[in-house]
Amino acid sequence: MSIIELVLLVLVAGVCGALGRSLAGSIRGGVLVSIALGFVGALLGIWLARVLGLPEILTVDVGRRPFPIVWSIVGAALVVCFVGVLRRRQWIG
Repeated sequence: MSIIELVLLVLVAGVCGALGRSLAGSIRGGVLVSIALGFVGALLGIWLARVLGLPEILTVDVGRRPFPIVWSIVGAALVVCFVGVLRRRQWIG
């Protein structure tokens, strides 16, 4: 993987993470949080899609490796929701 492909992959993950954060209603965090959420969301989203038997809807090939756009956004939103639930529990208890 070349440096240009790596930068492209990080940019795509950042955009997916930012979209997932905005869907879940989170405004905290910066660019690095969005990038991390994009990658974690891709892992969680594609795992969830395979468990449920859902197809890969929209993928972008970066360096001959597919990156699942839709499942990355869905996974990032789920991670943000999960973290939000954990934070609310800490304030309650």
